[in-house]
Amino acid sequence: MGKTARQLTRLFGNPQADLSEPPARKLQFSSGACILDAYLYPPANGGEGRVTHIDARRSDGAIVDRVSCVNALRVR
Repeated sequence: MGKTARQLTRLFGNPQADLSEPPARKLQFSSGACILDAYLYPPANGGEGRVTHIDARRSDGAIVDRVSCVNALRVR
């Protein structure tokens, strides 16, 4: 939470999807263990978008623990 797109890319590599629906931006990262969707919004006072919400799931759609997913993505 609170990370910029650049910081996420440093942690997880290039996203598999990068979707923009102003003012939001969604970055999707995946591994064999899970899929992580990070939603970024710009601060009220302007500036670079930051993560305000994340969703984590398996490829079959089942919800997984967000912390476990983040750790699995960082390992690769």
